[in-house]
Amino acid sequence: MYLTQSLHRAVQRDPDRIATVFGDRTRTYAQSADRVARLAGGLRALGVGGGDRVGVLALNSDLYLECLLATCWADAVINTVNTRWSTAEIAASLVDCQTTVLFVGDDFLHLVEPLRDRCPQLAHVIHLATTPADGVLGHEQLITDNEPVPDARRGGDSLAALFYTGGTTGRSKGVMLSHANLMTSTFGSMASCTFATPGGAFLHSAPMFHLADLTGWLAHLALGNTQVVIPRFDPADFLRAVQAHAVTDVLLVATMIQLVIDHPQAAETDLSSLRRMIYGAAPISDAVLRRTMERIPQLELVQTYGMTELSPVATILTPEQHRPGSPRLRTVGVPALHSELRIVDGDDRDVPPGVVGEITVRGGHVMLGYWNQPDETAEALRGGWMHTGDGGYLDEDGYLSLVDRVKDMIITGGENVYSTEVENALHQHPAVATCAVIGIPDDTYGEAVHAVVVLRQGAHVTAAELRTFAKSLVAGYKAPRSVSFVDELPTSAAGKILKRELRARYADAGAPMTP
Repeated sequence: MYLTQSLHRAVQRDPDRIATVFGDRTRTYAQSADRVARLAGGLRALGVGGGDRVGVLALNSDLYLECLLATCWADAVINTVNTRWSTAEIAASLVDCQTTVLFVGDDFLHLVEPLRDRCPQLAHVIHLATTPADGVLGHEQLITDNEPVPDARRGGDSLAALFYTGGTTGRSKGVMLSHANLMTSTFGSMASCTFATPGGAFLHSAPMFHLADLTGWLAHLALGNTQVVIPRFDPADFLRAVQAHAVTDVLLVATMIQLVIDHPQAAETDLSSLRRMIYGAAPISDAVLRRTMERIPQLELVQTYGMTELSPVATILTPEQHRPGSPRLRTVGVPALHSELRIVDGDDRDVPPGVVGEITVRGGHVMLGYWNQPDETAEALRGGWMHTGDGGYLDEDGYLSLVDRVKDMIITGGENVYSTEVENALHQHPAVATCAVIGIPDDTYGEAVHAVVVLRQGAHVTAAELRTFAKSLVAGYKAPRSVSFVDELPTSAAGKILKRELRARYADAGAPMTP
């Protein structure tokens, strides 16, 4: 199996079907395949091949999808760059995996020179535009100036893509996923339930650098469906795109669903084409589910749980369980057909149903490992099982419930934030003696990043100043949205900060908090 395989199939079966829609621009599968082959020829002319890393730093577009396919076609490895990261974080990931070519969208041209300064290995920058900016190559020019080249058909267990995630040690980890990993997760999900509508149209509104969106792309590419793209999620743009292009399938996080359903334009928008909504990152509330089903009664909802290291799907909650009052609605479903799951204690021994332990997963979708981090890889994959760091339990029927995050990960608006990463940033401020970062309940984002800070004796700093300082080192969504200043942090007898106690203390709406 290889990622470009479905493109070949779509061209053979229905070359004139619309493959992509972006604004007023549409392209058929035949046109897309020709452009991909020529773009791959352009990459080859730049010396790309043999597993070289090619990065994409851009908002969603049809050109983004071309970059993904052309990179594989040229025998290279995809590196999707998180557009919400700081310049320092982006540069660190590019240097770590020695990315030599970077596609850049209009919104990130201002980062080209800073990235060149920080990334000496970066040989070529390609502007995703018809008329490129000065000093960079043009995406369209590479397509028009080069002949199509044969598909390398790089596949199987060879490395397909790197996806950088935050690390509990504060260092980002490049998750290595093979073609087989990605296709196993995609096809296993499709076999577990009606994961994608045959003959349908899929809307890309979640960021394309996220593996969740890429999984949706692969599923609909496998069916030869139309892919509709908007640059970024916006409830009004989302609603307009669904109506204008008769979208059947969408992928959102739970907070996005609420923003769409509660938007003033939702009531007057024709959503009759929608058939399927896949969501993750957090369970959907009964209230939001009820409003969703009232507004779109024909809609089927599918929830997935997983992580980047699992390509990304581990469990699925099917449409049958998405009914108000369903006892399964608070769970994240059962293992998908490609996924084997165990709950273990600290000694990696199975625990009985109903007992909380660490979620571990095995299957053909489990990552190859972390790029250049053999010790981290060995620890995560010990015993042949991916240790997720998430806490949960299985009921008697095999449904999984999440109860805690062993790695203290915070999920805010569908984005993963590792507390250690933010703490490392705050500790660099001269006024901070120590701190703990936790997630607290937030009606809009699910969780908000909150810092509990102990200042050095005689030092003074405001919450706003700390937030600004943190944003200079980490992405804006990782920076604390609120700060509490305390004299000391609660600790165990061994000196470990008791974050569970902090979460309980600041979950109360009346808790003292500095915005």
